[in-house]
Amino acid sequence: MRYLTPCKGCEDTHEEDVSKFLPLIKYVCGPYDSEEGFQSLDKEISAYEKSKDNTGGPSRRLFYFALPPSVYPHVCKMINSFCMTKSEGGWTRIVVEKPFGHDLNSAEELSNHLGKLFNESQIYRIDHYLGKELVQNLLVLRFANRLFLPLWNHDNISNVQIVFKEDFGTEGRGGYFDQYGIIRDILQNHLLQVLCLVAMEKPVSLKPEHIRDEKVKVLQSILPIKDEEVVIGQYEGYRDDPTVPNDSNTPTFATMVLRIHNERWEGVPFILKAGKSMNSKKAEIRVQFKDVPGDIFKCKSKGRNEFVIRLQPSEAIYMKLTVKEPGLEMKTTQSELDLSYRQRYQDVIIPEAYERLILDTIRGDQQHFVRRDELKVAWEIFTPLLHKIDNSEVKSLPYKPGSRGPEEADKLAEKVGYVQTHGYVWIPPTLSAV
Repeated sequence: MRYLTPCKGCEDTHEEDVSKFLPLIKYVCGPYDSEEGFQSLDKEISAYEKSKDNTGGPSRRLFYFALPPSVYPHVCKMINSFCMTKSEGGWTRIVVEKPFGHDLNSAEELSNHLGKLFNESQIYRIDHYLGKELVQNLLVLRFANRLFLPLWNHDNISNVQIVFKEDFGTEGRGGYFDQYGIIRDILQNHLLQVLCLVAMEKPVSLKPEHIRDEKVKVLQSILPIKDEEVVIGQYEGYRDDPTVPNDSNTPTFATMVLRIHNERWEGVPFILKAGKSMNSKKAEIRVQFKDVPGDIFKCKSKGRNEFVIRLQPSEAIYMKLTVKEPGLEMKTTQSELDLSYRQRYQDVIIPEAYERLILDTIRGDQQHFVRRDELKVAWEIFTPLLHKIDNSEVKSLPYKPGSRGPEEADKLAEKVGYVQTHGYVWIPPTLSAV
């Protein structure tokens, strides 16, 4: 275990910064279940606190669990017994990394254990996607702009796609990845959290609990996932990794349809898609609107209006529109209204997601962290499907590295109403164009 004292200005890794940073680090070694080790840790922390505040001010202790989940129970028990803050007005908080369990039962077992030792206000279940700049922009876009208020419903929106793609495979992490797969690694947490922010109702206020209440309502409205609306895949060569079993059914790709049974979203498919070893690397939200009724320009084949939020890389928000093609003829084409962050905010440093979230833990702001009931409902949605995959009742289809994934995934998206625009490619603006 390691104890890190606070430091300022460590964003860069220049030699001068490193030389200033290293003396601030204290290292305490010991087993995860050793009383003596945690007593030594508490002694070291107390000595540091005393050296910084001779007046006996409040003690603030933040423990970040960059640890295997299997040791959480031991570490939590030891911290609770020996390392809690002892000063009046101080606090002790723990940051828990995913995976938050393996399925509903294991997640509840972990939550029960944490709940016996810490109250919910002390527990920060971190999902770094909630710290991304464009994800945090969702509430502002949706609820601070009159433009979207009348459009954001099943009357106007045909479907919503939330996509995560990587252009590389497991890269030596096959043994670890095979224990979880792409659904547990990406869809059940990252993409589901994004879905909540896209679909939630306006909260009463910006208080963390009001926002998290609305997210839970969305999750509670999601219908059971249908087997026929799921496609899972495994890229060719995945099992060549010696740490991966030869008969592994673990998906490295998944597309599925989630349906929200409420007044706003009835009939709108939310298509979640994630995969490794794909044809590109990106994460985005794509809200596709319905066709224009009475289309006098006969431009349906050109594609639909889409509102796209590019989460990474090249962060951007753009609206895909049909416009007149320059020239003498009345021809239509697809173009966009574009807010590209790299161009618009050239002199602004966008914080890394973890920077933002760690600062939130210090401030005691739980808005961008997963609450216990939220975690429970999320696992209730995915556990039945995950058990079927684990038991090979749902089979992973092979797909070629560098492709879009199994062809069946595109067919599923088309079947539920997504219309792909062929020939149109969004190109991020270059700085030289300013």
